[in-house]
Amino acid sequence: MKDIFIDGRQIGPKHPPYIIAELSANHNGDINRAFKIIEEAKLSGADAIKLQSYTADTITIDCDSEDFQIHGGLWSGQTLYQLYQKAHLPWEWHKPLFDKAKELGITIFSSPFDHTAVDMLEALGAPAYKIASFEAIDLPLIEYVAKTGKPMIISTGMASEEEIKEAIEAAQNAGCKQLVVLHCVSSYPAPACEYNLATIPDMAERFGVLTGLSDHTIDNTTAITAVALGASVIEKHVTLNRDGGGPDDSFSLEPKELAQLCRDSKTAWSAKGNVNYERTASEQGNVSFRRSLYVVKDIKAGEKFTSENVKSIRPGFGLAPKFLHKIIDKKAKKALVRGTALTLKYIED
Repeated sequence: MKDIFIDGRQIGPKHPPYIIAELSANHNGDINRAFKIIEEAKLSGADAIKLQSYTADTITIDCDSEDFQIHGGLWSGQTLYQLYQKAHLPWEWHKPLFDKAKELGITIFSSPFDHTAVDMLEALGAPAYKIASFEAIDLPLIEYVAKTGKPMIISTGMASEEEIKEAIEAAQNAGCKQLVVLHCVSSYPAPACEYNLATIPDMAERFGVLTGLSDHTIDNTTAITAVALGASVIEKHVTLNRDGGGPDDSFSLEPKELAQLCRDSKTAWSAKGNVNYERTASEQGNVSFRRSLYVVKDIKAGEKFTSENVKSIRPGFGLAPKFLHKIIDKKAKKALVRGTALTLKYIED
């Protein structure tokens, strides 16, 4: 698998996790709220802010038949059209939001939901694209995005192994050279016990791509665990106030929690490190506190070493404890006082 670059930032296993703050519908119909979320994402240390680019008419149709009704969950009682009419980010907001992100120095890109959204985002110079979980089976959309030549991130919520394979092949065959696949559970919020994070390293090996996590749990534990398992990208919904009443507020992180995610995920990545059996730099000063063989009773020259006059104790300046059975019954070359570190120079051959 190859590292990818988004807006100059290198992403891969040897680099800290790339943190995406998902604005989604948390603007709640107020562009100033959207501006504020971008500001908070930057202050929190996120690498990117991500939008969703659709209108109710580009994602569904205005129809109130049973197929289009939502039953259960956060959005129960609405039609799809009503939900997306409320949740969508107006297209005329995209340029001001892109300009705001550039002013603040945070990367901004989006999830397009149809070809017209891709065209609009291309005109704005989007540096990357995200395919949402629900669109991971829309191979024509994936192919259209791939033809831009930009890095792509594909979420896999609800997708089977075969569907993930098809999405990856569609992207790569259409020209995508930089790809990340995010493990995801498309439930809002999602229970941590359903995440099966062991899928992340398996997906990397099975498909030969960079992997990450799109996390819909309500805290940071799942995301940080994913980093320890090799996730190179973490995506989380963010809001100003979880009780703000917006469509996605209730399962989103508030700014303080986003800052914790940015900090703790980098700590988890740093702790993961590499395979290492050597003594670390911080351990060097503590070697002396390990156990070793010491004279614990005065010993005369020519006297035998016994389990009574030699013991394994701290500190660690004498022979290693594994040599104890080899020196028992051997003789001391010279008189040794209690508290002497036992070394080979004191032992007769």
